[in-house]
Amino acid sequence: MTGALTGGLRQTLLWTAGVAALALSVAVAVTIGPADISVPDVWSAVAAHLGWGEATLTPIRDGIVWNLRMPRTLLAAVCGAGLAVCGTVLQSLLRNPLADPFVLGVSSGASTGAVAIVVLGVGGGVVSISAGAFVGAVFSFALVLLLSHTLGGSADRLVLSGVAAMQLFSALTSFVILTAGDAETTRGVLFWLLGSLSGVGWTDVWMCGAVLLVSLAICLAHARTLDAFVFGQDAAATLGVRVARTRLILLSVTALLTAALVSSAGAIGFVGLVLPHAARALVGSGHARLLPVTALAGAVFLVWVDTLARTVLDPQEVPVGVVTSLIGVPAFVLVLYRTRKTT
Repeated sequence: MTGALTGGLRQTLLWTAGVAALALSVAVAVTIGPADISVPDVWSAVAAHLGWGEATLTPIRDGIVWNLRMPRTLLAAVCGAGLAVCGTVLQSLLRNPLADPFVLGVSSGASTGAVAIVVLGVGGGVVSISAGAFVGAVFSFALVLLLSHTLGGSADRLVLSGVAAMQLFSALTSFVILTAGDAETTRGVLFWLLGSLSGVGWTDVWMCGAVLLVSLAICLAHARTLDAFVFGQDAAATLGVRVARTRLILLSVTALLTAALVSSAGAIGFVGLVLPHAARALVGSGHARLLPVTALAGAVFLVWVDTLARTVLDPQEVPVGVVTSLIGVPAFVLVLYRTRKTT
């Protein structure tokens, strides 16, 4: 009994610390940049726009906080949380520690959809790049499900189908860019493909945030099922889990969440691969604890990575995906080394 209380207290303290760290990270990240803005200025602007007080900033400084930096920082938090949650679910669902949100070919499909809009002009200027990316991502996931079902439907076949779809859509994207894009268009598309949070607005934040909350709620509702999947599909079926139905639901949720995030921010790698392992080291593998902690860790991580990406070479901006890869590769090697020592 005492142990359970101690564990519950530790979990509550960890979540409280995570939420506080995220709120502080967002507030501080918004202040970083050429304009002289302080944390109290950020709180003042937010309070004024939420109707909790009077505006104290000039219109220009208020616009920098509320219209430029705050949406970008919040979307970074949402993307970090969403990608980390997707990685956690897929690693357990597929029993593959190397699984990440892009293992289902969603990112490559989104890239092809975005390139079709920008380079080929599909949609006649009516369809946005985000909408094109989302449609491409959903189409890619549908193809992966079809291939997987045709090949037998096992977890290994699903991963292999995802690899095949990823290679196919990557090749299509490269072909379109090389044959139909001019230099300026190609540069803009490549910057988006590497992951970019520049130019995002509140619409992106609300859309991705809503998808994240619904997806996280569904994943938490299946937390005990995910615990069973860690021991394999046969063990899960023995415990009464409807394996095929549950796997389809969770795969669809992670694919749609990834599609929404990629359509707004491009492909940001390594967040969903590394952060779940770091969170497991803190709270263990129980998904009722693991999923919220992973979401908070991913949110804080990507807020600071995006801050670094937009300031390290100021006024030039570095794609967020480049920075996450530079940080993620050494972290991933460390994870592999620790795994080797314990096996």
